[in-house]
Parts: sequence; C-alpha cells; structure tokens
Amino acid sequence: MRTDLFDFELPENRIALRPAEPRDAARLLVVDPAASPPFGDRTVRDLVDLLRPGDALVLNDTRVIPAALEGVRVRGDLRSSVSFNLLRRVDGSRWRALARPAKRLMIGDRVRFGSEHASDVCMLGALDATVSARLEAGEVELAFDLSGPDLDQALFAVGTMPLPPYIAGRRAPDASDMATYQTVYAKHDGAVAAPTAGLHFTPELFAALDARGIDRHFVTLHVGGGTFLPVKADDTSDHKMHAEWGEISQATAEALNAARARGGRIVAVGTTSLRILESAASEEGMVRPFVGDTAIFITPGYRFRAVDLLMTNFHLPRSTLFMLVSAFSGLETMKRAYAHAVASGYRFYSYGDASLLFRASKEAGHG
Repeated sequence: MRTDLFDFELPENRIALRPAEPRDAARLLVVDPAASPPFGDRTVRDLVDLLRPGDALVLNDTRVIPAALEGVRVRGDLRSSVSFNLLRRVDGSRWRALARPAKRLMIGDRVRFGSEHASDVCMLGALDATVSARLEAGEVELAFDLSGPDLDQALFAVGTMPLPPYIAGRRAPDASDMATYQTVYAKHDGAVAAPTAGLHFTPELFAALDARGIDRHFVTLHVGGGTFLPVKADDTSDHKMHAEWGEISQATAEALNAARARGGRIVAVGTTSLRILESAASEEGMVRPFVGDTAIFITPGYRFRAVDLLMTNFHLPRSTLFMLVSAFSGLETMKRAYAHAVASGYRFYSYGDASLLFRASKEAGHG
C-alpha cells in the first residue's frame, strides 16, 4: 500500500510533553466501527465499565532501561564527546546503538560513560565500552566491559530515559521521567522505548478491574528504537521492520486460550502486546508459547487471529503503528477517529491519551 495513505496533519500543541496525573486520568477514545456513532469520549478509568467479566487483559512487562548515554571517546590522548541511544541488545555485554556523530568513531575506540575520570566502573559511576563494529545509518556496536545484570545496573546509574524525539526535542529528560516513562508493572529489563499504553495503569485501576472479574496476564516484548519511526519507503511493501525479542510463557498461553474458550475477549494493552500475540497465534487463533525475535509488520488486509480489542495511544503519521491500528479498525475509521481526537483536544503520542479499539470486522474473529 502507498505510505502516504497513512499521513495526517497533527498540530504541535497536541503532542504531550508530560503524562496525565494521575496516570489513569488520561482520556480514552473508544472506537467501534460497528457502533453509531463509532466514537465515544471516555477516560482510562472507564475501562472497568467498557470491559466485561471474563475478558483478559494482556500487558507487556518489559522494563525500559536508561538507553540515552553521553560518552567520551578515548583514542590515545584524544578525547571527543559522542551521544548514543541504545537500540537493541546483541548479547549479555553488547548493544547496537545509534551514535551522534558516528563519524567520530572507529572500530577499537574506547568510550567512557558516566564519570569521565573514574578508574573503577562500579565504585565511581563510570562505564566503559569498546566500539566493536560500525554499521549502517550511524549505528555502531558497543561491547561493554560489564555484562548481564551488572551492565543493566550500570546503565541505570549513568543513562537517562530515552524519550522519543518529539518530546526530547522540546524539553530535556529529567528525574521524573525515570518513573513516568515506566509502567507500574515493568519487570524485565531490555526495552529502549516504553510500551506506552501501559503507562496509564495504576494499582487502583488494577484493583477495580480485579473486582470486576477481568483477568490480567503478562507477555514480554523488548521495544526497539525503530518501533515508532515513520516509514520512509513510498510503499509499505518496501519497508523492513526491526526485529524485537519477546516471550510468551506456556502458562500465559494456556490461560489466554482458556479465557477465549469461556467466551472472554483478549484485550491487548499496546501494539507491542498485540504484535507478540499475533506472532505466536496459530491460524485457528490459539496462542502458543513463544520465545525469540519477531518482525511482524501489520497493515490493512491482515487477518487478526488472537486479539479482540486493542488499547493503544495515538501514533505518528506514516508510522507502522498507525498502519497497525488502521488494519485493526479500518483506515477510514482511524483517519476519522484521529481527526475527532485532534478537534476534541486529545493529547498525542507517548505521554498522551489512549484509545480503545474494536476490530473492524468480526469475520477475522477466531479463525
């Protein structure tokens, strides 16, 4: 499909720079293509009334690491400042990263993060790495001197939250982002961007959903840096998705299939939860255990197999995520929904409001 079909105008003052307080006070646009009218203006707290007992929420429990790093390249007696955004974990000690300016780096260069003059990594708050590869489009591979949990702990000490460019370009990250750009249920380190629909949940909202009889299950998908980027190709068929690592346990798969068998609906919280569920689903709509990478790219025409409803934030023009929601609820419906959201003052993107989407066609139902 032509990429320009997924373009729309968004005034800059609709981009949220801070989240709603409290989290579940955000607005929620309900989009049901089969309803008349198809749009309803609610709040996230209304999920308790919008969902039914027996429905199963699926949330992504990845934990965002402070993936924005300021470093000093050390080459002999020469020093040079370089900024990095970690993109994807390669193994226990290596990460792919976007470097700015990448032209300052050569294979074998040493880079020091944190305290520039520290000699002991853990004690004095520094972290060292070696440039182990130069890649395309300003990317490099960094081999850190630490690995595993020790590396994760060091990154939390020296890094800052990797706010998306549409926020970071308008204000600097600060201490509050360490909490607000993280879901309250985050568990497994590895994401370099937040699963933003989950940012709206609070312990109080979870308690209300529990009382209503709405199940809650967790999957993991470590969100990569390419997830939110606009598609640059003129045709969607020419776009290459970045792979992301995810996992669905046997117990979670069995619980979701049981919920579906009892007549409950699978409600994906966020496009990341939806993408791993659809990656793991059989043609008949059964959710299978999953461990590994997924690069699933969902555009209109895709037949959804596992997910019945989708809670998600508002996405960028020409992005793979706007293509996904257009596949879910219909392109024209979503264009009208976004126009309604703009006109009604909804707040967009990572720190913005949310939507609850129903599928455009029941025919894609359960296989």
